[in-house]
Amino acid sequence: MPSLAVTTASARLCSLVFNLARQIRLNHFKITIANMSEKKSLVIVESPAKARTIAKYLGSGFQVEASIGHIRDLPGGAKEVPAEFKSESWASLGVNVDAGFEPLYIVPADKKKHVSFLKSALKDAKDLYLATDEDREGEAISWHLQEVLKPKVPVHRMVFHEITKEAIQNALKSTRQIDTGLVKAQETRRILDRLYGYDVSPLLWKKVRPGLSAGRVQSVAVRLIVQRERERMAFRSATYFDLDAQLETTKKEKFTASLVSVDDRRIPSGKDFDSATGLLKDPKFLQLNLETAEALKKRLERVPFRVLNVEVKPYTERPKPPFTTSTMQQEANRKLGMTAKDAMRSAQSLYENGYITYMRTDSTTLSKEAVDAARELVRSQYGDAFLYPTNRTYATKVKNAQEAHEAIRPAGHPFQLPEKIRSELSYDQFRLFELIWKRTIASQMADARKQRVVVTIQADNAIFQATGTSIEFEGFLRAYVEGSDDPAAELAEKERLLPDVKPSDPLTALSLDSLSHTTQPPARFTEASLTGGLEERGIGRPSTYASIIDTILRRDYVFKKGTALVPSWTAFAVIRLMEEHFTSLVDYQFTAEMEDYLDQISRNERENLDYLQEFYFGDEKVAESVAPGGIGLKPLLALKVAEIDPRTACSYPLSTLADNQEIPVCVRVGRYGPYVEQGERRASIPDELPPDELTLIVAMEMLAKQELGDQPIGTHPETHKPIYIKQGRFGPYVQMGEADDEEKKNASLLKGMSPETLDLETAIKLLSLPRTLGMHPESGEPIIATQGRFGPFIKHGTDSRSLGPDHNLMEITLEEALALLAQPKAAGRGRAAAVPPLKEFDASPVTGNKIVLRDGRYGLYVNDGETNASLPKDISGDDLTFEQAVDLLAARAAAGGSKKKTKRSSAKKSTTKKKTTASKKAGKKAKPASDSDSDDLDLDDSDVVVVSAPKKKTTKAKKTSKKASKKK
Repeated sequence: MPSLAVTTASARLCSLVFNLARQIRLNHFKITIANMSEKKSLVIVESPAKARTIAKYLGSGFQVEASIGHIRDLPGGAKEVPAEFKSESWASLGVNVDAGFEPLYIVPADKKKHVSFLKSALKDAKDLYLATDEDREGEAISWHLQEVLKPKVPVHRMVFHEITKEAIQNALKSTRQIDTGLVKAQETRRILDRLYGYDVSPLLWKKVRPGLSAGRVQSVAVRLIVQRERERMAFRSATYFDLDAQLETTKKEKFTASLVSVDDRRIPSGKDFDSATGLLKDPKFLQLNLETAEALKKRLERVPFRVLNVEVKPYTERPKPPFTTSTMQQEANRKLGMTAKDAMRSAQSLYENGYITYMRTDSTTLSKEAVDAARELVRSQYGDAFLYPTNRTYATKVKNAQEAHEAIRPAGHPFQLPEKIRSELSYDQFRLFELIWKRTIASQMADARKQRVVVTIQADNAIFQATGTSIEFEGFLRAYVEGSDDPAAELAEKERLLPDVKPSDPLTALSLDSLSHTTQPPARFTEASLTGGLEERGIGRPSTYASIIDTILRRDYVFKKGTALVPSWTAFAVIRLMEEHFTSLVDYQFTAEMEDYLDQISRNERENLDYLQEFYFGDEKVAESVAPGGIGLKPLLALKVAEIDPRTACSYPLSTLADNQEIPVCVRVGRYGPYVEQGERRASIPDELPPDELTLIVAMEMLAKQELGDQPIGTHPETHKPIYIKQGRFGPYVQMGEADDEEKKNASLLKGMSPETLDLETAIKLLSLPRTLGMHPESGEPIIATQGRFGPFIKHGTDSRSLGPDHNLMEITLEEALALLAQPKAAGRGRAAAVPPLKEFDASPVTGNKIVLRDGRYGLYVNDGETNASLPKDISGDDLTFEQAVDLLAARAAAGGSKKKTKRSSAKKSTTKKKTTASKKAGKKAKPASDSDSDDLDLDDSDVVVVSAPKKKTTKAKKTSKKASKKK
């Protein structure tokens, strides 16, 4: 039995161990608490620029990172489809149409590294704030982030409409859950665009030509432009005359009046003629020609003029509402000459750096704080007289108003004055900010009061009228005048004053002039008017218009003539096919209703799966799904594949029996471009020729020129082959040898050369290109003179120099070439040996490689080892910062950016044709050239990104569908 001493010692030891263990647990708890207190909150936004601005207002307790747009999306091609789904019938779509239209989300390869970084950042965070934009796309980005990152910490949805300290602090206090309605609407839109683009585009490849794309909004936008060109082609002009009288009062005040009627018969204006016939709509009008106008002029020169009546009409003009996305794009195009894409890029930067509120909105309302800030500025800048008596409110006409709550306006309150931040902004950013500032301020200003004066003058049986406008009070026009950035100049142009006259006052006719007028066809769409036309019809979202216009230009459906958007003949062929066989898909009302359905889904008023089922498979209970009788897209495509005749769809007659053409003349859209055809005669149509200018006369001249090209101008003295002058798509060229000669050679005419004056000697010189001038005395390599895409140049190995007007490509000597090569290379022309970068920055946060600034053929660009991004014209290389470089690269990468070429990618490119042929033989379904070309993406330049999905899929469709319904 143990002694008492041993027992006591044992008890003490136990007590000591117990106390020590308790202390260890207590210390561990303290350390845990301390570690938790050191953890930060992780905030995720879309772009690096937005992240930097928000970080300034959040402090050290937050880590702000950018998702760089979407982190997952539908597969962009077959190689991105996971192996377990490649055999599925729906794999090429990336949407399981057989199991509740379950989307197959994947994380693109170029996003995996960044997703890993975000997951790593989340591990050390105490909670997660998802602070993406509060529209469909932003809500979807947040949902995808939550699905992929699978946070085990509290998640908060943080929303705001401007990036100011007050707005960010308020957003932290009022977080919410992710809006599943908005997420479902975005996902439905994405699926719709994928089904439309990936199913309709392949049909266009077969029936029109490869490489074309169709899109839910894109195709309707092209139809609008084609329809306008058809109206111009059908237009018949009319010419009419009237008289202008230069009159003088007894007080020697001069003014001009125009003839309005003779013997109570009105003189017509352009709107009084039928555009289809060129004839007057109403025979009661008096249409003067040159002879009758001159006769009337001579008679009226001998009669007295007097004032018959003076009518004064006062009226007021109200200011326009603050900007929405659409009106901002339109005004930026009209007043600043910006494209929709440039305007959105500048607006995105202004928003992310805290200068304006969210720039994707259909709302015209202003918050109370914004109204107060605008009214205070009116008082301080213009005076109380220019302030509207009460707060002005503007009703929003759009149902869902882009899910944002305010119009575009300067951020914060009070508003910053434009001149005080000029140095902080680029040229385009400042101009756009000033435009937004003026429009916002003007919206709270007083009405402009004007007065219209109409003076009616009698001269025998002829009536003249003079109209004047005077501004009694400028009101809002002092700050903002539509159509000009210079209010004073615009006011002077709008104001037309008439002398103070009274009825019966005599007037002296100083001169009479007969004026000719010709009616004009309807104007083509510009970017501004197309944006307005789409919005007016409720088609698409204004935030998508910039990318849609960019797509149709890039796809050669449309080209620009000045600022006008001109459709190509390919656009005519595609729209004709769509109108005749897929009427609903390019119907304005049908497309607008699709947008309404998406709005209903976002408000949880309609079930998305029901709508997708009706659209794709059809529903007999629905009067019209995609086609009458409730036929859906998939069965309709199956019916039309055999029914559509490509030759009919791609043919447009230019002549009829009335044109006295024994053999009809028509335009055909071929695989290699449009051409004119008459029997066996053919002639290529120049790309820059607008369809409305291709008349029968022009077509016959083209055929005649091409026929002349079938007669040789001579024979080459060495090869003894005939030489022809041909007319091609890209202009005239010379050809040596017959068309079926495998060794025939072509050479384009140089700038300034004309087919009419080209002689045999010059043609032989052209065919001698490229010319070897001799060997370089140092390297021993040949120096070659030739013609390139950007003009004539000489090259020596990898070095090259453009030839200016001082050097003739045909006559330049070896000595002259050596002298040119010895000079420094001009910036941005050709390719030279590798040169060091103009500037180096720190490593990219995405690729880990150093970011460098280089000078390329198309100007300055930055590169991070994987992506190239051109510098906008308003950013100079000297002023470029690391942050700007990161933003440019992020936006480019998000848009599916320009990747650095590798030998492997070049090799793959060279085998594309072989693979395509093999794929066709195997009966495999190819995909549209790119998702962004065939789908209308609701993304702007910095949000654009390809997305992925972390969901684990099963091969069983039912199980996949159940998982999706649980998540939603």
